[in-house]
Amino acid sequence: MQKSADLYKVNKVSFRDRLKAKFLLWLRLTNSPVIKVYNGYGNQQHLVIFGHVFKLSSLPRKTFRKNFITNFFSMFRLFMVRPYRGAIIKFEWDGIIYETKAEDDGFFRFECTPINIMTPGKHSAILYLWDNNQPIAEATGYIYVPDEYKYAVISDIDDTLLISHSSNLRKRLYVLLTKNAHSRKPFEGVISHYKLLANAGLKTGASNPFFYVSSSEWNLYQFLLDFSHKHELPEGVFLLSQLKKLHQVFATGQGKHSAKFMRIVRIVEAFPKEQLILLGDDSQQDPYIYLSLVEHFPGKIYCVYLRHTQKKNYEAVKQIVEKIENAGVPCCYFTHSSEAIIHSGQIGLTSL
Repeated sequence: MQKSADLYKVNKVSFRDRLKAKFLLWLRLTNSPVIKVYNGYGNQQHLVIFGHVFKLSSLPRKTFRKNFITNFFSMFRLFMVRPYRGAIIKFEWDGIIYETKAEDDGFFRFECTPINIMTPGKHSAILYLWDNNQPIAEATGYIYVPDEYKYAVISDIDDTLLISHSSNLRKRLYVLLTKNAHSRKPFEGVISHYKLLANAGLKTGASNPFFYVSSSEWNLYQFLLDFSHKHELPEGVFLLSQLKKLHQVFATGQGKHSAKFMRIVRIVEAFPKEQLILLGDDSQQDPYIYLSLVEHFPGKIYCVYLRHTQKKNYEAVKQIVEKIENAGVPCCYFTHSSEAIIHSGQIGLTSL
């Protein structure tokens, strides 16, 4: 593929356009075409990588100060996006150039069967945004190809590992709009539990594949990535919900739960040899989704963890836990991560 000596051609820009660009820069926004690539995944015969293309998007955050106004506008900027619908995206793998078009919300997805067997590890991929038969922007993403491990870990995010108050709109919006990726808090003990699961059944230095599957929208990808780096969560792949516009910010986190089920099904299909460890909470639909997975894929789910956060849901979720256990799948319905850690030791996942 032609590379980037002429990637960004210098064109004459009007005074009005320069003034607009400076104003957007002051707002920490850009109206230059941007391609954002999210970490993908694969196995020996198959790879998946995806992302968004934008005509207007926020610039990466550089500092994480404890300032109400700064945090408020930084979060709002994540929803100030204009998708680049119908954009052409290309990338090259094993000498073959793959091409796709962005959907109406700017989302794109590649699913490819490479000529050569994918080796375990973290593979980089450069994706190009094309216009008028030339590349106008590029971005690098990574494709995680785990070795044939025994487990794959799938975790919800909000109120499973990140304190979010999902069932209370006022509290949820308060923490979302006034905190940042460094000031938001995980539940006590959750990081220790996840690190134990990352090494479950493996020799030191290896790591089970992790997937963070959430009903939160793709607008929050960089926020969640910064949060995971800050708290040293196991590195993994994020699978989020459809992008939202600024006027939809007050509906954040209210993605379609049926779509979450299908995202997990794709992971099941991509990793047929690994058993799944599922982690969620009782604030929304995780118990029902995980019960459906247990019923649809007998023998595939190794265990289920559900964090108890909602008193009103306790009795209903206890019945679901009983159904999961009756299907032969261990299930831990816990309040504190210390309970989940003990349970992991009892079922042979850890040495504790």
